[in-house]
Amino acid sequence: MITFIIIGITAIISIAAFGNRTMMDKLIFQPTEAKRGQWYRLFTYGVLHADYMHLIFNMFTLYFFGGDIERTFKTTFGEEAGTACYLLLYITALPISILPTYFKQKDNVNYRGLGASGAVSAVIFAYILINPMSFMGILFIPVWLPAFLFGIIFLLISVSLDKKQSMGINHLAHITGSLYGIAFMVIVFITLAHINLVSGFIDKVKVDSINDLIRIGY
Repeated sequence: MITFIIIGITAIISIAAFGNRTMMDKLIFQPTEAKRGQWYRLFTYGVLHADYMHLIFNMFTLYFFGGDIERTFKTTFGEEAGTACYLLLYITALPISILPTYFKQKDNVNYRGLGASGAVSAVIFAYILINPMSFMGILFIPVWLPAFLFGIIFLLISVSLDKKQSMGINHLAHITGSLYGIAFMVIVFITLAHINLVSGFIDKVKVDSINDLIRIGY
């Protein structure tokens, strides 16, 4: 399963870089270095993490949602094409999610960024698009919401936190990655399989909402 391979590679490199400052400096996202031609940093920052908690949180989330999206791709397009599409989603989400940050910080010599959150956000929102009425919870908060509502709340909170530059987290990458995950899925499915995921999303939300109203007696 490709999801396990991505998790394995990310974990190995992240853990190795924890104790290797030279390796960390070489791979981390630094917009001024990328501007000088080190474009590989737009990819390699995604296999680095700040600490074990950061790594575990991102990889657990990828494991939870990535496997489902990987299976969806393979079921729809076949084993080889599905694997290629899934890899393309994840790998391209790394530079796409960080690009707005690059343009915003390209002259900031002190800016450094790391973590797979942007690409993981793309996978999460790909899942939400496919499974809008699945229930998703917020870590440590005992509230479960339909996935599409969770996604809306997540984006609204991320926009608010990005404006406040909260907690040193790159919320802009989360927002960009999330929107890219949706766009990638819509384009690939309609191009390769003539499947309109937007219509499917609307139908699932509408049908499940009507069924819920019927169950409670309206």
